[in-house]
Amino acid sequence: MFTFQKNKNLYLAIGSTVVFILYIIFFLRDISSCFFIEDGNRSLGLSFYYTQEMVQNFFEIRNQEQLVCYNEFLIFWDIIFAVIYTLMYSLWIALLLKKIILLIIPFLAMIFDWAENYLEILMLEMYLKADFISESVIIIGSGINSAKWIFFYLTYLLILMGIVLKIKNYFKKK
Repeated sequence: MFTFQKNKNLYLAIGSTVVFILYIIFFLRDISSCFFIEDGNRSLGLSFYYTQEMVQNFFEIRNQEQLVCYNEFLIFWDIIFAVIYTLMYSLWIALLLKKIILLIIPFLAMIFDWAENYLEILMLEMYLKADFISESVIIIGSGINSAKWIFFYLTYLLILMGIVLKIKNYFKKK
C-alpha cells in the first residue's frame, strides 16, 4: 500500500494512458469505420483547418447513412474521447510539472474540441437540409479547430518539457 501511495500519480497517469489506448482500439476505430472512406479525410477535426471546398467534399463523398453515423460519432463518442484524453494529458502534466495551473491547456483543447464538434454538427445539418453550408460557420469552425490543435501542441510541448526536466533532474542528482 505504501508503494502505491508513493507512486499514485504515476499509476494514475499510466492507467489513463491505457484507457486512452483501449478506447481508440476498441471503440473509436470500429465506430468511425461507418463513415470512413478510403481516399477521403477520416474526419474534419483531424486537419489543422478546413475550407468550404474541404467541408463540402467531405459531406458529398459520403452517403446518408455515413453522414448519420458521423453525426452520432460527433455527438457521443468524440465527446467521451475528449474527456479521456483531457484526463490523461492532465495527469501527465500534473505528474511531470506539478503546476496545476497548466492543466488549463488540455482543458481548453477539450472545450475547443467540443465547440468544433457542435459546429461540425451544425454544418452537417445545413448540408442535409439544403445542400449548402454557410461560409461563416465554416470559417468559425475552422478557427476553433485550429485553436484546438494549438492547445494540443502546447499540451504535447508541456509533457515533453516535463520529461526533459525529469531526465535533467535525474542526472543532476547523480
